[in-house]
Amino acid sequence: MARIAVIGAGMGAMAAAARLAVAGHRVAVYERTETYGGAVRRFERDGFSFDTGPGLLPLPAVYRDLFVKTGKEPLEACVELTQVDPSSHHVFADGTQVSLANASRAGAVSALDEALGAGTGRRWGDFLVRARETWDRTRRPLLEEPLWPNWSVLAEREPYPSVPHKKLLRTRRAGTLAEIGAWELRDPRLTALLESHALAYGLDPRLAPASAAVLPYMEHAFGVWYVRGGLRELARAVYERCVARKVEFVFGAEVTRVLEKDGRAAGVEFADGSVTEADFVVAGVAPGALRTEPAAPRDGDVPPQRGLPSRLTVLLALRGGRPEGVAHRTVVHAEDREGELESLFGTRPGLPAHPTVTILRPDDAGAAPDPHHEAITLTAPVPAERSGQGYDDQVERVIATAERAIPDLRARILWHEVRTPADIAETTGAEGGAVPAPALAAADGRLLHPSNSTGLAGLFTVGGWSHPGGGLPHAGMSGALVSGLIVEGPDFRGSQ
Repeated sequence: MARIAVIGAGMGAMAAAARLAVAGHRVAVYERTETYGGAVRRFERDGFSFDTGPGLLPLPAVYRDLFVKTGKEPLEACVELTQVDPSSHHVFADGTQVSLANASRAGAVSALDEALGAGTGRRWGDFLVRARETWDRTRRPLLEEPLWPNWSVLAEREPYPSVPHKKLLRTRRAGTLAEIGAWELRDPRLTALLESHALAYGLDPRLAPASAAVLPYMEHAFGVWYVRGGLRELARAVYERCVARKVEFVFGAEVTRVLEKDGRAAGVEFADGSVTEADFVVAGVAPGALRTEPAAPRDGDVPPQRGLPSRLTVLLALRGGRPEGVAHRTVVHAEDREGELESLFGTRPGLPAHPTVTILRPDDAGAAPDPHHEAITLTAPVPAERSGQGYDDQVERVIATAERAIPDLRARILWHEVRTPADIAETTGAEGGAVPAPALAAADGRLLHPSNSTGLAGLFTVGGWSHPGGGLPHAGMSGALVSGLIVEGPDFRGSQ
């Protein structure tokens, strides 16, 4: 039985802790804040309740597997999962609107043909077929296996089977999401639909590799799910599973350094100077959070991702109940695509004048004090935090954009709360409140993440800033990978 110190109580770290405890190890989790869940938090006021991090769960099989492997109670016995339908409603720049059925290619094709014109649905459906091939090619190396030592193979090869495009007597193939939109979808609204999946993860679709097609495919193939009571309930369930497996949690314990002895990790040091010895250390923290950098790459490893955007979240308490039949998730697309992308990803990042806004309106009686009120959440991508940056004007822009989908929104507002990149930084420790993106193939490895093993024996990394990257499913998979590497050793090759 080994002593294992886990730094941070994010979703990936807790997933690793539960699996390691079941394997017979003595596990202690040290969290610098006063609660668990990392970015998966909840805000409550006056009977209203809001998720302040992720609001929907793709690929729930990852957490189903965690609960199967760590106890007799399945995930559905610990939380109530509901598949939202439609999966999303979209309001495009020209005012066109469409709702897409959850996990139904035929439904999406039919809805797009009806709303956007004949042929649009077929083009989207054909794209999903190619996206499935991309998923099949990359699923194991990017989600289910430790990062390959020869990871450059993943960096160099574009797995998306793009359609040949003839232009000026030359035949070219799409290498980015933007090129897929321009050359294969050939409709600005379909392009906006595609690119919204990249923006949700803080990726520039003009630079994101074509392999990012797996992001909309994941939602299409496996559905979009809501946890009754909010995603914070998922964090609670994982935390309680850890406690049931005798994982020790110490909150308010800020780890500042990983101890080394004889060339391997030997424990952790805290901000007050005290130390705890351990046989293994699992670091679920952002790059730069510790004096001994846990994400320091081994020779030839992937460098940490940096400079990613963040999110602005506006929590709205509204008069009037949730109307019957409204979508759980609505995406209001930017009226000026190029302007938004330049603001977010240009050489001088700023706050977009016309942001893409995601509206979450959960059909959950527990989200509001009574049926005569509604709690909704607005989110928009913004650059990572800069010193002295204010957000009052951007909050107004986000609300104004949301009014394109909810015309009476402003008149219904009782009060609002704002979560800025600075709040994300305080919660997660990520510089500027940056949000990690999922690992993606191609793009010269820019969107791969450092391996879970590090240059220091006995030290492993877990969570969104290490392989396989950001997102709730990816966090859960990182926990499984770290557990496998510790329990089975460096020859572990992932679940079969």
